[in-house]
Amino acid sequence: MKFSIMGFVAAAFMASAGMAKAQETVPLTSKTLDAVKVRGQLSCGVIGVSPGFSLPDSQGVMRGIDADQCRAVAAATLGDAEKVKWVVLTPQQRFTALQSGEVDVVYANVTWTMTRESQLGLQFPNIYYYDGIGFMVKKSLGIADASGLDGGSLCMLTGGTTELSVQEYFSLHKMTYTPVLFSEGEEARKALLADRCDAYVSDASDLAASKAARGEAGNDLLILPERITAEPLGGVVRKGDERWFDIVRWTHYAMVNAEVLGIDSKNLDKSLASENPAVRRFLGLEGELGQTLGLSNDFTQKIIKQVGNFGEVWDRNIVGVDRGMNDVWTKGGLQYSPPFR
Repeated sequence: MKFSIMGFVAAAFMASAGMAKAQETVPLTSKTLDAVKVRGQLSCGVIGVSPGFSLPDSQGVMRGIDADQCRAVAAATLGDAEKVKWVVLTPQQRFTALQSGEVDVVYANVTWTMTRESQLGLQFPNIYYYDGIGFMVKKSLGIADASGLDGGSLCMLTGGTTELSVQEYFSLHKMTYTPVLFSEGEEARKALLADRCDAYVSDASDLAASKAARGEAGNDLLILPERITAEPLGGVVRKGDERWFDIVRWTHYAMVNAEVLGIDSKNLDKSLASENPAVRRFLGLEGELGQTLGLSNDFTQKIIKQVGNFGEVWDRNIVGVDRGMNDVWTKGGLQYSPPFR
């Protein structure tokens, strides 16, 4: 019995020591972060022709929710949201540019799928937009729903998930169509307006942004009620750089958590005086959370001050679209951040 008790004590001690060791912070390196710092710029891949997501304004400044995700990563890593090199990519170029190292991260209307993550050597750190493929037509056609597109022609992008999704939907519903394929969204949208096709097929977010961008002329367009897929849009990074994956992931979560906590770019300075432990920990006033990512402990402050919380980013870029699933969880949406602790 004495022998058994001693063995139990020894085993318990070893287990305790093992747990303590497992809880130690393991130093990680990031080749991508190091390259970004040496370069002094974040190289971010965007579509560059997508209203609401990434599109230059009249002054040539890239605007959109994708662009602001890039800015947030630059703020977190370099302390300056404007230190971004914009690399405009077509849908066919998005993954090869990332695989080759031409860009550090891609925010380019990319749908997170199983095969993209399992076969391409890529990872999706977050879902920043819950979307779905839909159809937009001219009201003059008199089409009220997708059944009216049977036998019609559909303008869409090639090189993404849209082609296959449309094929599956029409096959399932015993309908036929003629695809009219384009490499850029703007070309497809112009083709619809020029009556080269009966409908423009894209993510519902793109349809709404395109319709809104036309101002009063957008009233001539109708977005049909069907959403034929679930399209979770996410940022994309290369596999093999786990720290960089974490940085991009927690940059998005920082904007979401800030909105949940009621912290925005306007009241950040006031929030620094908060006595709420969760707020103080989140803003880096206590603890060393930033250092666990290889960043400054106030990296969340830089993101919020220079880019804003997720609600600010949404309101600035997504016009005329109800947030729905893209609202934060406290308001019935799916945007949710794990604890900052």
